[in-house]
Amino acid sequence: MTVTAEQIRTSLQPVKDPEINISIVDLGLIRGIEVDGTTVTVRLTLTSPMCPLGPEIVEAAKFAVCRIDGVEKADVDLVWSPPWDPRVDATEDVKAQLGIWD
Repeated sequence: MTVTAEQIRTSLQPVKDPEINISIVDLGLIRGIEVDGTTVTVRLTLTSPMCPLGPEIVEAAKFAVCRIDGVEKADVDLVWSPPWDPRVDATEDVKAQLGIWD
């Protein structure tokens, strides 16, 4: 069975930024997903490079991906470019939760 990027995204949905209790997927922190056989690489950014809970978010994301049948190895690479911008990256629901009105 081939693992898909959509399965990965679904597995990451419950992973939340602990400071604001919102899904990393809905925040738009997932920058990319690559599946190479049984190895998955997730490119992830954080709301801030100084995020004190960054290591916790990375480990939670890795754990979520590793739980998928067919995934033998999961890597989570932190990326900083482009910087996270909730006005661009977050879902409409999250923008409303954060009080961002365009």
